Amino acid sequence: MWRLIKILSFLIVLAGVGLVAYAYIGPVFFPADFAAPTQEVSNPVTLETN
Repeated sequence: MWRLIKILSFLIVLAGVGLVAYAYIGPVFFPADFAAPTQEVSNPVTLETN
């Protein structure tokens, strides 16, 4: 049972390190995934008056 807990905790730590590495290094290797949308959005707004 102790071995299972150690393996799960190691995998959780490894996943956390991988997520942080992807957040910092990801824009260098995958710039399209981190790019902001470049499409202009315009929606009409109707304001009610008294």
